[in-house]
Amino acid sequence: MIGRPQANETAEYYFLYVNQVSSDNPLAAIESQLDDALALFSDIPEEKSLHRYAAGKWSIRQVVNHISDTERSFAFRAFWFARGFNSPLPSFDQNTAAAGAAVDEISLSSHVEEFRRVRLSTISLFRNMPANAWMRSGIASEKPFTVRSIAFIIAGHAEHHLTILRERYL
Repeated sequence: MIGRPQANETAEYYFLYVNQVSSDNPLAAIESQLDDALALFSDIPEEKSLHRYAAGKWSIRQVVNHISDTERSFAFRAFWFARGFNSPLPSFDQNTAAAGAAVDEISLSSHVEEFRRVRLSTISLFRNMPANAWMRSGIASEKPFTVRSIAFIIAGHAEHHLTILRERYL
């Protein structure tokens, strides 16, 4: 579809996530990941969703919420840059977001439904992205991003955390 991001399309750090995506089509990765994630989440009982694999680590509910919050934040960045806005966007601090969410007071099933809805919104955003918008760019967190790189980051970030859930929590 659009090819992989080049080194100048985002900060080096974000290639940790870009490189989690094996295909050259981030939209296809985002779409197929929805069913995979929902299947994984459906196997987690509510009582286990409060589990932390080590002291100081997030619960499963916090991880699912973090995936949704981060996706929502990055999808907004993609929207902002794709539509031609050129003012820089602020940082997204995952710890501030996590602290303000009271996540463990909300059922896992509610977090899963929120993830599903956020992901469907992200899919709609990228499915309807004009061809010339994928290479538009902007600054967020004082770092450069193209819309294309953001699509890869969204898919790769979720994959990173789904892998952690499989390997360390379940």
